[in-house]
Parts: sequence; C-alpha cells; structure tokens
Amino acid sequence: MDSIKRYLHFVQPYKGKIIITVLIGVLKFSIPLLMPLIIKYVIDDIINADMAQSEKFDQLLLIMGGAFFVFLILRPPIEYARQYLAQWIGSHILYDIREKLFDHIQRLSLRFYSKSKTGEIISRVIHDVEQTKTFVITGLMNIWLDMITIVIAIIIMLTMDPWLTLVSIALFPFYGFAVKFFYARLRRLTRDRSQALAQVQGHLHERVQGVPVIRSFALEDHEQKQFDVQNKNFLDKAITHTNWNAYTYSVTNTITDLAPLLVVTFAGYQVITGSLTVGTMMAFVGYMDRVYNPLRRLVNSATVLTQSIASMDRVFEFVDEEYDIVDKPGAKKMTNVHGDVSIENVSFKYDEDEPLVLNNVSLDVKKGETIAFVGMSGGGKSTLISLIPRFYDVTNGRILIDGTDIRDFEARTVRDNIGMVLQDNILFSESIAMNIRMGNPDATDEEMIEAAKAANAHEFIMNLPNGYNTLVGERGVKLSGGQKQRVAIARVFLKNPPLLVLDEATSALDLESESLIQGALERLASNRTTFIVAHRLSTITHADRIVLIENGEIVEVGPHDELMERRGHYYDLYQVQQLDDKNKEYMET
Repeated sequence: MDSIKRYLHFVQPYKGKIIITVLIGVLKFSIPLLMPLIIKYVIDDIINADMAQSEKFDQLLLIMGGAFFVFLILRPPIEYARQYLAQWIGSHILYDIREKLFDHIQRLSLRFYSKSKTGEIISRVIHDVEQTKTFVITGLMNIWLDMITIVIAIIIMLTMDPWLTLVSIALFPFYGFAVKFFYARLRRLTRDRSQALAQVQGHLHERVQGVPVIRSFALEDHEQKQFDVQNKNFLDKAITHTNWNAYTYSVTNTITDLAPLLVVTFAGYQVITGSLTVGTMMAFVGYMDRVYNPLRRLVNSATVLTQSIASMDRVFEFVDEEYDIVDKPGAKKMTNVHGDVSIENVSFKYDEDEPLVLNNVSLDVKKGETIAFVGMSGGGKSTLISLIPRFYDVTNGRILIDGTDIRDFEARTVRDNIGMVLQDNILFSESIAMNIRMGNPDATDEEMIEAAKAANAHEFIMNLPNGYNTLVGERGVKLSGGQKQRVAIARVFLKNPPLLVLDEATSALDLESESLIQGALERLASNRTTFIVAHRLSTITHADRIVLIENGEIVEVGPHDELMERRGHYYDLYQVQQLDDKNKEYMET
C-alpha cells in the first residue's frame, strides 16, 4: 500500500477535478437507474391501470417523451464531460510522473547504468507508468461511481420491496471472500509478468542495437534461441497469471449469474401469490442488471487495479534507486575557473567488494598544462579521468580544482566547466546542428558554424544533402567515425570550457581522419587544462607531461623526451608500439 500513498502525491494537484468528475459521473450513472422505474410505471400504472385507452396513450406519450429528453438530450453531454475529464486527469498525472522519472534518470550514476539494461528502464518509464493510469480512471473514479450506483439502486429497490431486495443482495458476501482470496496472489503474479516483459524488452533493445555484430558473426540462429529463452520466460509468467485470472473470473461470474435466478424465483412466487405486481418484478429484474453489472465491474476492476498497483511497485522501485553522486548541503556553484587541478592521494574502487582500481594516485596540474595518461588497458587511466567530472566520487583522497575539493561544488556546475571528447561519442538521431548545439543550446548559427570550422567539420557538413540540418540517425549511424568525432569536438568548441578531457579520441580512426582531428584537438586544447587518455603514444608526444599508470598506480611522470632518456617502462612501451607500426606499414606495402 506504500506505492498507493506515494502515487497519491501525484494525484493531489488534481483532487478538485477528480471530485467534479465523480459528481458528473454520479449523474451519468444515475440516469440509467430510471429505466426499471419507467418499465414498472408503464406496466402497473398504464398498461394494467383501469383507464380509457386514449388516456393510456396520453400517459405513455408523456412519460416516454420525458424519457427521450433525458436520454437523448441530457445524457450525451454529461457522458462526454465525464469521459473527457477522466482521461485528461489521467494523462496529466502520467505526464507528471514521466517528468519526474526523466529527471531521476538524468541524476542516476554511471554505476547504475553499467548494471542495468536500457530496455528495462524504458519499460518502466513507458509501459509501467501507462499501466498506472488505470488506478486513476478506475480506482479513483469508476469504483466510486459503481459503488454509488449500487447504493442508489438498492435504496430504490428497498422502497419497492425490502424482502426481495435482501434476496437480491444475498450473494454480496461471497464477492468479498472471492476478492480477498484471489487478488493477493494475483498482484504478485502481475508483478512477475511485468518484470518478465521488461526483461524481454531489455534483451530486444540490446539485440536491435547489436544487429551488425549478429550479422557479421552469422549468429542469427543462436540469437533466435537466446530470444526464445526470454520470450518463453514471459510466456510462462503470462500463462500462470492468466490461469489464476481465469479462476477469478469463473468464480465471480458464477456468483453474478446466480443472483438474478434467485430474484426471478422469489419474485415469480410473489407474483403468483398476488403479493407483488408484474411491474415491480420487471423493475427488480432490470435492477439486477444495474446492481450486478457494476459489481462485476468492481471485481474486474480489482484485477486491473492489481496490475496497476504491481506497475506502481515497479515504478517506485526504480524511483528508489539511490544517487551515488549527491551534492552536499550548501554546495556552491563552480564559477570563474582558473584551471589548476590537484589529485591528492586518490584511491577508487567501483564496489565495496571489489579491489582498488586506483591506489594512492597524486598529481598536480597547472592551468594550461596538457597531461597525457598512458599505460596498458585496465590500468586505471579512464577511471581516473572519470573522477574529475564526478561521474564517480573518490573512495579515498580528494580532487581539487583551483584549491577547492570538487565535492564542495554542485556536480552539475563542475561538469559545466569540463568538455569531453570520447572514443565513442554518442550523437542523437536529430540534425547535426542540434548535436553541435548541445555544447551551448543558446548559441547563434554563426557561433555554431565557427565551432564546426574550428573542429575541421564545416567542409564535410556542407557537402551533406541538407548541410547542418542533415539527420545523423541513431547514435550518428549515418556519419563515419571521423565525422562523428569532429561533430563531438565542435560541440566542445561551442561549450568553450576551461578544462578538457580527451579519452582515446583518435584511437579508432583512419590516418586522414586522425590528422584532421589531431589538428582540431590541438586547437581545442590551447590555453586549457587538458587531460588526454591515449593508446597510441605517437599522438601525445607533444604533451607537457606524460603519466604512465600501471595497476592503478603512477609509475612514471615527465615529458616525452625525458621519459625516453630514462629508458624505463614508458620507453619500452613506446618501442613496442613503434615496432608494431613498422610491421603494419610493411604488411600494407
């Protein structure tokens, strides 16, 4: 029930509109309750009345004229207003929840995303949130309307015949037992089914993104089997849920069908003995429909609400994911950055039960310096630079910018002062202009074009069919690797940050693209404090200092020429790479 209480916080702003909708709904549901009374009046007070035929016709026209006015003129706008308001409220509540979830998504740490499937996250934000709409429409409106309809119908029936009314509602307690027995388990089964569906969606999302890999390795049959495992798991959960749901419906509908039979039997006996009129009997039969249809809807609503609450549980389970990076109380904005960076005795591990990735790393960097981190894969280079923009917080030690611990600043303002160019820069499926403008959404067209020129991107962009308005496709699939890198560099130029991080920015490019991008990166790094992670040592010989990291520790520090003279680990690594490059050139010739 905790999920319901939390969900009601989103409902609270619309409380007034919900009350109005319910009141309109009471009027809408009350109008059909007139029909059995009309039938009773026509049979007892017109057809079986002791009056002239012409007078009977006059009475019939009068009563049916009023009925046509109510059902044809009054009811349609009432029905429209109720339906529109109910859907409007439900849609706005879902809008508010998704706004909250998207904000939550942007605050979650990279550690969370490294352990979560994108498809499952999307399933919770889209599918599960949509399922909760039922709680608003059904739980907060329709259930009350059905209950009020039942109460009004029973009151009318009591005024006609109390004993027959008791017979009519004699099976109500059995409904209570059925709901209590079936729906506790149904909620758990619904949640299991939703989780299985999310797993299918997560698996499918990954495989759709990986279609080129599947095709290149001819893994279609293997992947079909892998998908079948996920799909079969969902099928099993769905069948179990359906089986229990079918039990529920069979029991409750049997009770619903028995009630009118009891009424007809008892009322028929009363009509035969002369203690009940035919009109009253027909009215009661009509009210059976008005009482047990809402009751049937209430039972069906319990099923739907169970699904809705299970989806709520999953939504709030996601909402409860904690943030790894949280601004401390009184955190200040980072402004007027000079560019000095100090890494003091920093140690880091991704999880408590994992070994240290970085161990007691210290480094002082002055404004405008270019620092290159090199070493074997897995040594901790990329981990170290991910600590500077606070994608993760250090386990021990501290990182200072201009003498202040970065944890004393608002994390967002720290990142606002850092530009990053990565090996695999993500572009969004919109235009090139939009992707560049992510560096500064308020930039003018002229500023955007200047940034593209500085990144050596303007020429290739102008050769595209629609220039800067060309759509790049999902993750920039329509652009080459070098083109994507230059767009990514252009948006950093547009951002114009005082600190720069380059992580393997040229490692996967051809020589022509690398030359263009290397020139752009050197312009970008000018007069900025720059951190470079590089695999190819020939691309960082210009750095002010090169830092060799092995097994999470700094092994050597110095300019390229000095490190080569020492003939230490860096020298050995450089010689191996030079030999590899010569072998590649020999093989190509």
